[in-house]
Amino acid sequence: MDIQSLEAKIDALIALNAKLTNENRMLREQQSQLQAEKTALMEKTTLARQKIEAMIDRLKTLEAQQS
Repeated sequence: MDIQSLEAKIDALIALNAKLTNENRMLREQQSQLQAEKTALMEKTTLARQKIEAMIDRLKTLEAQQS
């Protein structure tokens, strides 16, 4: 193996490392965004559940009052 071949392989590894580092950074950013979206959706789901439970309770109260 000559020096030029070794240099070419090292250059290829450096380029691959840079590509993978960038891809990793983008995936971490995407993961962070998805986690934030998941948290927001869970909060909305909890709020919706609470509103529905409150409406059911009100309906039960109205039904009991009419009986």
